[in-house]
Amino acid sequence: MGRSRNTRRRSAVTIEEPVDGGLAQLVPDPDRGRAWTLLIDGAPQSHVDLDDPAYLSFDYQRRLGHVIDLAAPPGRPVHAVHLGGGALTLARYVAATRPRSTQQVVERDASLVRLVRRELPLDANARVRVRAADAREGLAKVPDGWADLVVADVFSGARTPAHLTSTEFLDEVRRALKPTGSYAANLADGPPLAHLRGQIATAAARFGELALIADAAVLRGKRFGNAVLVASDAPLPLAELTRRAASDPHPGRVEHGRALTDFTGGAVPVTDETAAASPAPPPSVFR
Repeated sequence: MGRSRNTRRRSAVTIEEPVDGGLAQLVPDPDRGRAWTLLIDGAPQSHVDLDDPAYLSFDYQRRLGHVIDLAAPPGRPVHAVHLGGGALTLARYVAATRPRSTQQVVERDASLVRLVRRELPLDANARVRVRAADAREGLAKVPDGWADLVVADVFSGARTPAHLTSTEFLDEVRRALKPTGSYAANLADGPPLAHLRGQIATAAARFGELALIADAAVLRGKRFGNAVLVASDAPLPLAELTRRAASDPHPGRVEHGRALTDFTGGAVPVTDETAAASPAPPPSVFR
């Protein structure tokens, strides 16, 4: 078992502690006064700036932030469900940019939740409930039509569990969403992008509107990386999503409509019976 080194920011030393998912490390950001990166078994999971929770460091989290920004008029409170908690980065972002929002976070790793709450405490005014449970089981407890936004960012051993990739899972997402609500998922894949194509086909079987935000090199199958899938039964703000993604420090591309359909290459929807976990990233990703 590892030994906890609770140094906070005073001596800028990494905090290490075993959690259910492996060895958690909170590494201080040398460029930001009270910011930390969470790693699990060496894989970066989240970045949090306690002084500026609206700051999103990771590319994929910034893209999810764009979806959050466009889910409702600026500043309006929303009901949000986060499947996967990490360091609660996106829940903090919603609380900072949309005060009085009501949020539910479902994170299976209870020991990770305790570590994050202790070392990176939430703002006392944030209306965030954290439930230690499997993502799909926790989602099943969300009332029908409650959520404006469901965000899925769930990884176990750097892979998305199979039961969170199926049409049956998306049926639960749609049940929890308001008719105008949006679903956003952080997906990870590399060449030949079979998992990503299958997830787009799966979402298309359950939602009327889709968009995908990713680095162009990932979309071309040149490297392993993250892509954010956005789905809704209401029209998506495609022009603004495109503008924001293109203006990021590492610009992203937005695919939608016929181009996105063509990208799937004939992939078929995934069901509980055929589901498999997402592919593991190559070791070079974390070097």
